[in-house]
Amino acid sequence: MTPRARLWPWSLFAALIASAGLPIYIHAPKFYVDEYGVSLITLGVVLGALRLVDVVQDPALGWLAEKGRQYRGLMVGVAVAVMGAAMLGLFAMPPLLPPIWWFALMLAALFSAFSFLTICFYAQGVARAQTLPGGHLQLAGWRESGALLGISAAAVAPSIFGLMMGHPFTGFAIGFAVLCVAGTLAMRGQWTASGPAMPTPSPFALLAEPQVRRLLLLALVNAAPVAVTSTLFLFFVESRIGAPDLAGPLLLLFFLAAAITAPLWGRLAATYGQKQTLLAGMVLAILAFLFALRLGTGDVLAFALISAASGAALAADMVLLPAIFARTLSQRGGGEAMGFGLWSFASKLTLAFAALTLFPLLELGGFRAGPDNSDQALYTLTLLYAGLPCVLKLLAIALLARTQLPATAPLPSPHLKGRS
Repeated sequence: MTPRARLWPWSLFAALIASAGLPIYIHAPKFYVDEYGVSLITLGVVLGALRLVDVVQDPALGWLAEKGRQYRGLMVGVAVAVMGAAMLGLFAMPPLLPPIWWFALMLAALFSAFSFLTICFYAQGVARAQTLPGGHLQLAGWRESGALLGISAAAVAPSIFGLMMGHPFTGFAIGFAVLCVAGTLAMRGQWTASGPAMPTPSPFALLAEPQVRRLLLLALVNAAPVAVTSTLFLFFVESRIGAPDLAGPLLLLFFLAAAITAPLWGRLAATYGQKQTLLAGMVLAILAFLFALRLGTGDVLAFALISAASGAALAADMVLLPAIFARTLSQRGGGEAMGFGLWSFASKLTLAFAALTLFPLLELGGFRAGPDNSDQALYTLTLLYAGLPCVLKLLAIALLARTQLPATAPLPSPHLKGRS
């Protein structure tokens, strides 16, 4: 079996992890606002606290994944089971505690399992990429395409299950549990340790290396715009665009655009260089955000085009940045799990920032979930959703321009032509 053919389990497992991320960051908050009447400020405080805990624990989870590399397959199986059970508890059963406490408990379990699986998966990919002719970019193409397709499925699944069962998120949670089983079986045998055991570096030792530190800072700044828009997406579609029933299709369009363009970004990077390709993706994101500033009620078609463009821009980040970081860790020799623990730490710090600041700012600006809001409240929503990401993306561009990226070999093109 060729290296290409054996990469489909990586796509499937990436889809599993990514399909958990969408309800964690987008569906769950709004579900508990609508279903149980949790206030935005209370939700923001709880989400912020949970995400801060999640952020702090990522280096510890990276250490655990590094120390337990000989038993990684078993640990991954346990984490998948926890994640599936927590998803069922979040969406498929009534709270056994007051809703906000049940929300916090289930999300804490989901966050922890999701984080551990992400760290193990990306760390294992460093060793796997060394066996491939296209290296880290080849694996990243398969992995991130699978992740984006998983997100796309998660975006539309509640609508489909709603039509079929009348309970959109119950059906989603059950379907997710089935995917947990399929993804775990597909990745059997992929978690083997390679090479002699290496000393586990401390987070401080990795942060002492200038290249690692600069790439982590770039990940932190560049993830902030996505954290802002993902947190506010459903509220923007419902209250600013006035199309709550189209939120699912618009999310699907966003992630399908990312999935379709992911192989293209890898090809462009192989031809024109990583930095130039990343800069192009960032500029595309800024253009999309600028046009979003001018949208009003009923501008569904314009927002659909903006969603497609911003999804394509996201694909550049998803394919190239983890591949660049993985190559850096590979060149230093060891510490992959701890490195991706710090990578996850940096990315999630932006989500904590979004939860702690955006919801309180919205409520202080007079915004309330639903169609009835003043012009000033909608203006506040638009500035936070589209204006703030422009500023943050400009900061990311400035940082990338000053960052020296590791050299890479040209990426062979055959694997980019198909995913079957």
